[in-house]
Amino acid sequence: MKKIRYNKIFSLFFLSLALLMSACTELEDTSYSVIIAEQFEPTDEDVVAIIGSAYGSWVPILNHWNGFWRAQEVGADQIVIPARPNGWVDGGIYRRIHEHVWTTDEDIVYATWDRTYSGIANCNRILYQIESGLLPLEETKDAVIAELKVLRAAYYYLLCDLYGNVPIVTDFDVEEGYLPEQSSRAEVYNFIVSEINENLQYLPTENSMLTYGRFNVWAARTLLAKMYLNAEVYSGTAKWSECIDQCNEIINSNAGFILESNQKSVFVTENQFSKEIIFGIAIDDQYTKGWNDFDIHMQTCQPSMQAKYNLTQTPWGGMCAIPQFIETFDPADKRLTNNYMMGQQYSASGEPLLVTMGGLVGQPLALINELPGVHFSEEIHGYRFEKFEIGLGSSNVLNNDYPLFRYADVLMMKAECLLRTGDADGAAAIVSEVRARAFDDPAKAIVTGDQLSQGSSYDYGLRNEFTSTTEGGDDILFGRFLDELGWEFNQEGRRRQDMIRFGVFTTKSWLSHSPNGDYRSIYPIPRGRLETNSNLTQNPGY
Repeated sequence: MKKIRYNKIFSLFFLSLALLMSACTELEDTSYSVIIAEQFEPTDEDVVAIIGSAYGSWVPILNHWNGFWRAQEVGADQIVIPARPNGWVDGGIYRRIHEHVWTTDEDIVYATWDRTYSGIANCNRILYQIESGLLPLEETKDAVIAELKVLRAAYYYLLCDLYGNVPIVTDFDVEEGYLPEQSSRAEVYNFIVSEINENLQYLPTENSMLTYGRFNVWAARTLLAKMYLNAEVYSGTAKWSECIDQCNEIINSNAGFILESNQKSVFVTENQFSKEIIFGIAIDDQYTKGWNDFDIHMQTCQPSMQAKYNLTQTPWGGMCAIPQFIETFDPADKRLTNNYMMGQQYSASGEPLLVTMGGLVGQPLALINELPGVHFSEEIHGYRFEKFEIGLGSSNVLNNDYPLFRYADVLMMKAECLLRTGDADGAAAIVSEVRARAFDDPAKAIVTGDQLSQGSSYDYGLRNEFTSTTEGGDDILFGRFLDELGWEFNQEGRRRQDMIRFGVFTTKSWLSHSPNGDYRSIYPIPRGRLETNSNLTQNPGY
């Protein structure tokens, strides 16, 4: 199914661009090499392909080098990219992100900004083509415009989350030299919420492979719930009740969303059929050809682990879990044993793997939950990631779709809002439901409202070979709920956002990281973009 879908989309990827070019070129009626707008009557398949080109920015935004996934995870308390025997220093960028001393010139600062605005420009281009008549849609016009506007709003959600104060650009046919005005974070938040609410009525309610990977009404409501969940951070005004309302719309929709009985089913190679995924980013190595389109396995597996999965490329082996986070897990939690590689590693044929570089060459490759710090590590240090199934024979690009929104998230958003509005027991019932699949002993899955109201079990404090301090997590309001989010959604590109909402991202220490100012809760605007747009002002503190 994935291959069929991508073949249709990418075979027509440049269709809408050709239409725009045709409007600027005088053509003979007998031309057969260029599409002429007046002669073009799009089929349903053409419409899907045209819309599909606007979704093409998701993969580079999320997964390409130093993209949104890293911006959310590498500066947070679960994941680190330490220096390794084979490198992973790269000018110190990963250490600076971990220590919250990044600058306005970092690649990770530019990457999401540029790639996301590219996606927005793509949406604006197609909207212009439709609204100007270059793409002559009739019955589907309102629905297509609504979908593109919600997709554009989703791109702005990423910018609002990372940078806060960004320009809102909705036009494609702008004058030469146009410099967009900057909007405040609250204005960006209001724009996103308004765009979603105004277009919900035009989106399809169907939940099937025909709408998979696209914004139907349920994906849009999940995005809206996300905005309301983070409204206090984005706008200064909490919207807990509004978030609950959107979650209830999805929960009561009878659209077919469920919690999979096994969390791993959401992340297997052929996961496009999972009934837990509400909005997935479709990835197939036959059609998504970028080197970094989905290479989390290459970034986490030590080189000799190529034999563990019979990979076609040798992995680079850097990224790993922060030991303090791993220590928060109940050892019986399947989300620990299923999502992380630990202990002695073996080849696909069962032979023990050995260390290949550094000071332990030739010793067993037995991964341990220890890490000297962000500055140095051996190949055995740190548990590696396996939440997304690494299929035997995988290339540098995994074939798993990326579930950006899933049903467990809807349930947990509702639970968090119930907790924050005084219904701790109602929140606990939902959290216990999500936990149930993670434990063989049903009693271990049960959590109470009183427990959710307590602090975090994360033993915060500096914890490296030079320094050890103790801060703990008892003082974090609803810290146990933050723990639950970490256990359920680790490795999914969201930890920074959750930590900010719970007041932890800029206030606690872990591994080699110490707090470095509340202004670090948003990234700076890239220096080069400030220099080319005099209407932009740098975020405070930078």
